[in-house]
Formats: sequence, structure tokens, C-alpha cells
Amino acid sequence: MKKILTLAVATTSILSASSLMDDAKNAGLTPIPTSSLELMKLVDNPKNPITDAKVELGKKLYFDPRLSKSGIISCNTCHNLGEGGDDGVEASIGHKWTANPHHVNAPTVYNAVFFEAQFWDGRAKDVEEQAQGPIQAHPEMAATKPHVENVVNSMPQYVAEFKKAYGKDVKVSFEKVTDTIGLYERTLVTPSAYDDYLNGDENAMSPAQKDGLKTFIQVGCATCHTGVALGGAMNAFNITGTYKYQNVGDFKGDANGMVKVPTLRNVTQTAPYFHNGKIWNLKDAIKEMARIQLGAKLSDKEVNSINEFMKALEGRKPTVTYPMLPASTATTPKPDMN
Repeated sequence: MKKILTLAVATTSILSASSLMDDAKNAGLTPIPTSSLELMKLVDNPKNPITDAKVELGKKLYFDPRLSKSGIISCNTCHNLGEGGDDGVEASIGHKWTANPHHVNAPTVYNAVFFEAQFWDGRAKDVEEQAQGPIQAHPEMAATKPHVENVVNSMPQYVAEFKKAYGKDVKVSFEKVTDTIGLYERTLVTPSAYDDYLNGDENAMSPAQKDGLKTFIQVGCATCHTGVALGGAMNAFNITGTYKYQNVGDFKGDANGMVKVPTLRNVTQTAPYFHNGKIWNLKDAIKEMARIQLGAKLSDKEVNSINEFMKALEGRKPTVTYPMLPASTATTPKPDMN
């Protein structure tokens, strides 16, 4: 009898785990694949295939502050790979210590390759196009296309690395620079315990995290936070209520009032939350999102449960060694603080 009961409990546990995995996949939740080949199908750019030489060059450009007008701001300034891939402030600080005039919060760069659109208003289609924006935006890096081209072409080491990556006839243009930065960003993928679980490891998530995943699906969070990115697509905002900090900043979404759904991957490390960064506590963000998007007043138990699940989304980040950048030359543009 004891053996029968033990078998029954084990069978129930297996069926329960299988049921939750099925529920998650039926809700549109998709894990980062374990296969390098399958992952490459998701992240690679057929127009500019990923290679080791391009990735290493893109990393240097990502960290190089000389691409900015002041010479002190790099992509990593607002998308810090040492933490959540963002800058941890409400509104990003850019050229001449200027806060973003629209009071817009910097989204994480980690897993951005999985987004259907880039920027909060979705105006860029991919990470390569997105990389062009902050470099030229005056409140951010405040550079021009000629400035970026002059910086890179002034350094023989950079020119040599472009030829190694793209061939001896390559023209080092602004677009080639931003394409290479975007290509590097395509590699910034962070699989987590959540992915391990959906890929079949029943013990990857704790019981509390599994319960949180159930709650996440049941209350409707997966309606918008779905797919590989757990977000990343455009969706309506303020559906069942008005965000209590809606008037902080002038961001209203795209022409149709649609807003990009932020990824929940590494969300425990990307405070503050919402497009204007006005909510600092993750549990408060969960409550507010449920109120304005689902018309639901979640109980503390439900909020705590979802919060527990989100801990399983803390990803394994790629090891990033700070690159040694090429030396400036006599023709490298000088820093301009004006």
C-alpha cells in the first residue's frame, strides 16, 4: 500500500508539472532554446550574420565613449551590462548632464533582440536601427553621423578590425558602426531557471516560483507579457484605468497610443519601472499594472506569488570583459562639451 501511495503522489506531481508547462506554452510563453543552433535562428541577422570578429568589434564600439560628442558617454552608460542592462534612474542622463526631456526610462538591452519593436513607442524595427537613435539624440550622446565616422576612421586599429570583420573593401560608415553595435547586442541573451523549467527541467524552479507562474497566467499577465521576451510587442496602455503617474513626462505612445510592453526578464534588476520610471518597488508595479491593464485588484498573496515567479526570470548573463579600446590619434575628434 505504501508503494502504491508513493507512486500515486509521484504520478500526481509529474502530471501537475506537465500541466503547468502546457499551460505556460498554451499562454504563449516560449523559453529561450537550449540548442545553440535553435538560438542562433532567433537572434542572427541574415543580412549581417553574427561572427566572432563582428561581435568583438561591436563590443568595443558599445563601450567606446568617444562616439559621443562629449567623449564621455557610451552605449553602456545608459545600458549598463554590469547590472540589469539599464541605468537604474527614472530618466536617463545624457549630454551636458541633461535628463531625458520626455522623462523616459531606459529599457534594458538584455534580450532586446527578442523584441518585436524597439523604443517605448516602437519606432525602430530592430536593435541595429535602435542603435542609431541615442547616438544622434542631443539629450543623449549628441553626436552626428560625420562625428562617428571620423572617430572610427581616425584609428588604424578600428579600420583594420572592420576589414577583418567585413572584408578589405568595407566602408566604415555610420550605419556600419551602428549595425555592428546592434549585432553585438544580439548576443546579450540571458537564459534563466524559468527557461530551464519550460525546457523540461521540472526542478529548475522552486515550488513558490511555480505557484507564481500559475498566478501570472491565471490573472492575465501573460496576455501582454508573452513570447520569448515576455514582452517586447506593442500594446494598448491604460486599458482599464489611468496610470497614476501618467502626467510625469509627455510620453503618450505611438500615433495610435500604443506602448511597447517591457520585457520581464531580469525585472528584479531593472527598477525603476514603467516608461517614466516612477515606480521603484516591483510589487507596487505589479499592483499598478494589474489595475490599469487588467482591471484587477490583486490580493497581497497574488502579488507576492507573481513577485516570487519573477525571481525565476533572473538570467545567466554572458561574461563581459571590458575591452581595451584603440588609442586616439592626432586626427581623432576632440571632446566637445557644448
